Amino acid sequence: MRHNLQGETILITGGTGSWGQELTTQLLRDHKPKEIRIYSRGEHKQVEMRRAFSDNRVKFYIGDVRDTSRLMLVSRNTDIIFHLAALKHVPVCEENPWEAVQTNIIGTQNVIEAASANNVKKVVYVSSDKAVDPFNLYGATKSCGEQLIIDANNHHTTRFVCIRAGNVIGTNGSVIPVFREQAINGNNLTVTDERMTRFFMRRKEAIGLLLKAVQDAHGGEILVTKMPACKITDVAHVFSQRLTGGKAKIKNIGMRPGEKLYEVLVSRYEVPHTYDLGNYFVILPPGNPGNIEAIYRKKKLTQSLKEEYNSSNQNILTSAQVETMLEQDGWI
Repeated sequence: MRHNLQGETILITGGTGSWGQELTTQLLRDHKPKEIRIYSRGEHKQVEMRRAFSDNRVKFYIGDVRDTSRLMLVSRNTDIIFHLAALKHVPVCEENPWEAVQTNIIGTQNVIEAASANNVKKVVYVSSDKAVDPFNLYGATKSCGEQLIIDANNHHTTRFVCIRAGNVIGTNGSVIPVFREQAINGNNLTVTDERMTRFFMRRKEAIGLLLKAVQDAHGGEILVTKMPACKITDVAHVFSQRLTGGKAKIKNIGMRPGEKLYEVLVSRYEVPHTYDLGNYFVILPPGNPGNIEAIYRKKKLTQSLKEEYNSSNQNILTSAQVETMLEQDGWI
C-alpha cells in the first residue's frame, strides 16, 4: 500500500545538508506535509536554511544524533524520519575513528530507539556505496548502520528501510566542486588514480529514491538506484577544457587511505536476493522476515543481475556525456 506524505510530520536528521535541503524543497512543493523538522548540529547552516525556506511548516532544532534525550524529544508526534546525519568524508573518518563510530553507528541506533519509542511509522536511512565490501572506516560504519536498520524490523512496529546511493553531483565531499574550484583558481586538477571510476547522480534523482523508499518499501529492504558511471579523469578533463581552455593540467597525487578504485552498489553476495524495479534495484533482507520475498514475487519482478553492480562493469559515460551532465547541473 502506497504511503501518502500529505499531512504528515517529518523529521530530517542532518537536514541542513544538500540532501536535506533538496528533500525539504520537494516535500513542500509536491507532498503537502503538516510539518518538517530540521535536526542538525550547525547553528550557521540552520540560519542560512531558515532564510532560504520562508515557510512556517519548516521548524529548526539544534541537536546531535548522539544526544538520545534531545532526539527523543524532537521525534515526538513524528510520522516519518529521514536519517541523513553522518560523518561522511573518508579521510576525516580515517583520522577520527571513534567520532565516526559515535555518529554513524551509535547515532543510528539512537534514531532507531527514538523512532520506536515515539511510534514513528517509517524510518528511511541513507547509506552509501562504501558500505558494500567496506574498505575504509566510513564504509564500515555505514555497513553497520545498514545492519542495525534492517534488523530493527524484527524488533519494532516501526518500519525501517535503507537506500544506498553513489556520489551525488555537487554535494559536500563530491570531487566536482573541488575540480571546479581548482580550475577557476588556475591550479592543477588533482586525481588520485587515473583508473578510478565513480557512479554519479543528480540530487533530484537521489531524493526520488528517498521518496520511493518511504512511499513503497515494506521494511527491511535496501533500495539502490541505477545511475551512470564515469572515469574521474574524464570529469577533470571536461573542467580543464571548459574553464581553462585546457591550460589546467591533471596531476596524479596517489590514492588516499581507504579509497577504492571503483564503487560497488550491489555486492556479488547480494545478487541472488536482488530484484529489478526498472529504475531501481531492491535488495531483500536475509532470512525473509515477514515473508517479504513473496510480496515482491507477486510483483513479477526479475532478478536481472548476474554479477555485482559496480562502476567499472557498467556502461561508462563518454567525455561528451560527462560534459552534458555537468552542463545540465550548472557546473560548467
